[in-house]
Amino acid sequence: MSSKPPSFPRSSILLLGPNSVNCLLPATLITQADAFLDAHRIEEAVDLAEQQLKRLQSKITVDSGEVGFRTICTSGSAYIDITFLSALQADELRYVFQRIGFQCLTETLFDDAGKHFFSGSLDPRVLVSYYPELCGSLFESEEAVDVFSGVAEHMPPEASIDDIIRNYSPHLAPNTSTAPPTVELRQILKLAAMDMLKVYLRKWRTMRRKEEAELQRVNEVVDTVLAKLYTSAGETTDLLALIGGPNDVVLPEIESNLVEARRYDALCRLYRNREENAKLLDAWSRLIAGDWVDEDVHDPLSSMSTFLSEKRDKALVQEWGVWLLKYDSERALKLLTSLGISKRSGRATSDDISLLRRVREAHPVAGEQLLEYLVLQKRSMEPELHMQLASVYVDQLLLHLEDESTLKLWRAKALSYSSGRSQGPFLSYFASSTPESETKQTRLKTILFLQGSKLYEAEPIRQRIDECDSRKVLSLELAILYGRLGQHHEALGVLVHSLHDSVSAEAYCTLGGGVIPPKTALYVCEKSGLQSLNIFFGAPLNPAKTIPVVPALSREITVDEALKKDLTKILLKVYMSGGEAMAERTAQLVNAQAMNLDVVEVSFLYSWALSALNKHLVQVIDLIPSEWPVQLLSSFVSRSLRRTLHARHEGQIVKAISASQNLAVSEETWQIIREQGAVVEEAVDDDDDDDDGEVVDEKGLAEKVGLALQLNEKVGLHGYDADDGRDAHIVT
Repeated sequence: MSSKPPSFPRSSILLLGPNSVNCLLPATLITQADAFLDAHRIEEAVDLAEQQLKRLQSKITVDSGEVGFRTICTSGSAYIDITFLSALQADELRYVFQRIGFQCLTETLFDDAGKHFFSGSLDPRVLVSYYPELCGSLFESEEAVDVFSGVAEHMPPEASIDDIIRNYSPHLAPNTSTAPPTVELRQILKLAAMDMLKVYLRKWRTMRRKEEAELQRVNEVVDTVLAKLYTSAGETTDLLALIGGPNDVVLPEIESNLVEARRYDALCRLYRNREENAKLLDAWSRLIAGDWVDEDVHDPLSSMSTFLSEKRDKALVQEWGVWLLKYDSERALKLLTSLGISKRSGRATSDDISLLRRVREAHPVAGEQLLEYLVLQKRSMEPELHMQLASVYVDQLLLHLEDESTLKLWRAKALSYSSGRSQGPFLSYFASSTPESETKQTRLKTILFLQGSKLYEAEPIRQRIDECDSRKVLSLELAILYGRLGQHHEALGVLVHSLHDSVSAEAYCTLGGGVIPPKTALYVCEKSGLQSLNIFFGAPLNPAKTIPVVPALSREITVDEALKKDLTKILLKVYMSGGEAMAERTAQLVNAQAMNLDVVEVSFLYSWALSALNKHLVQVIDLIPSEWPVQLLSSFVSRSLRRTLHARHEGQIVKAISASQNLAVSEETWQIIREQGAVVEEAVDDDDDDDDGEVVDEKGLAEKVGLALQLNEKVGLHGYDADDGRDAHIVT
């Protein structure tokens, strides 16, 4: 058992009375300090506390009950840490320093009050409660803090620091509230009180141990109030350091202060640290729109774009990507296409269509680009989207035609093509000879899309072009639409008579109603930088990647031969309607398409061939005006005769081969029948069935073979009896 005397006061004399017990005790630290403070002798109370510390320091021992104390010097002032003293000694010193601190606070000695509060380990919430403008809703109505009863009795009764300052101000005429000297004095004292609180909270925050769970509530008050003080004082560096590190700032309490002080950079950092994504994006949007201005926030638009890319949240990208369109449509569209659209190719979801509608409402140009992305990049097969894109292209085309210079240029190109006897189609001529411009790109896109896509409605588009005053300039577009509608005569008429493009007209017949051949389309796409339209003509979007072409978007490979012949006859009629001016082109068509002009199959018999040829010639000749010279048909007639003669020779060869095969079969059959034991007499017919040689009477041979087989039902081809396994013999 330890022989060390107790640390509380002792007395050697005890007086017992009938109703009391009295003793003579030495004065304690607390009683002496209270006496000095009641007499407003603050310096003597401070000296008393310091002497007690020195005495304890001289008696310090390493013991489980008493460990020691330490002094921390900061900015030239001593702050005493008494956490290593025994519980009783520490409580006594805390009491004394807190009493001194509140006495200094009452007498507006704010700097000294802060030092003594820190030495006395005063709960920061007690001091903060005297600053109601900083409390906000940090404290709950029933929240309580443990304080020494003697300290609580001597705490200032005023509700705030302002009241303490006002009560301490001297009385000057006309009154304390309006006298200039007292007003200035109050301002100086208020600044001193704020500085004291700031220093106290900063030091307390440095000394605290965050691992102690019971300090969490205190940490929130300290960090939040300290952030408010830094904000109001304009100490941006300290504020950012507080927010940038681990902290317990109560976000709802500090938001309004940061907004009022226009510390938007600190607010955005705080939002980001707390993962308040919605509030962070809203703050950036205000900075981008100019509602908030903070030079410390550099390029909020890039920050928002980068943040959305990192988060990869589809809902956030769709919401804020649409909003960004009016400030940076290119960057916003990149976000929407990379993260806001579903990844599945060939199909647009309802969300994609809804997003497209919102984008087109917010930014029409970006909406058109997103529509192109859905149709050409994602290869959507939605007819609605294809119809929208076709309408967009045609509207852009008609808008360009309102420019007189563009209209004159395109008319000149059409006239130059018709008079220049170009060997290629009009599309190739237009793409190679027209200067590069936005109008040229628009027309090429329109032509290629109208030709390539099969999912839009052609009739509304045709009506839209027909209503235009400059529709004659768009002859190629009209021909494509007529072909889509199956109005072949109108399509070929436009190509031949309006556009004077015989190359495309003849390609129309070969392709079964298509004006632009796939090779021509791919060439134009490559030369004009329109590779995204390759998908309609059988080429992948990126040749370096093996991306399959969506079948519904690619062209058909085969065309019905009957349709080719019908279209060729229609084209011939269209040429005929052009009169003698089209005579040479008509002759070229007749000579080049003679095969497709044959409407009756060539017979193997020579007489039938002549009849068919005569019928065919009559059909073709009837279409040609009588005043045209005969030599126009000489090549066509000679080629038709050669083709008929060739067909007759082919028939003779096939007939001879068939006869030889019949003889071979007859020989094989005769050998098999002889092996069965039956004798079949063959009649020799000296009459030739044809000039090519003898032909076996296969019908008579079959009848004789059948008669022989009827002699015994069980005879097999190889003479094997299936019932008893013995050889069977035919009895003659």
